[in-house]
Amino acid sequence: MSPLHLSFCSAFVLSGLGLAFHRTHLVSALLCLESMMLSMFVGLTMWPIENQTPSFTMVPIIMLTFSACEAGTGLAILVASTRTHGSDHLHNLSLLQC
Repeated sequence: MSPLHLSFCSAFVLSGLGLAFHRTHLVSALLCLESMMLSMFVGLTMWPIENQTPSFTMVPIIMLTFSACEAGTGLAILVASTRTHGSDHLHNLSLLQC
């Protein structure tokens, strides 16, 4: 495995571990999700360059648009939960309280 692949895989795994173990604030969860999407974007950008396949050049752009939609939705949920619950702590959010 090349150092480039190792860095992409380690960035994805570390952000996944951060999402799994550091679940106190919604902002930190959204930041971990964005870092996962960023590592996937960089990996998908380098993949067609390494394999010299021009047919997969639109895949990173499509994934980047989905990442922007995910970020917008996450920020909307953050604002809505902060207005209704007073904070962005994840332990305050429950479906049973709605």
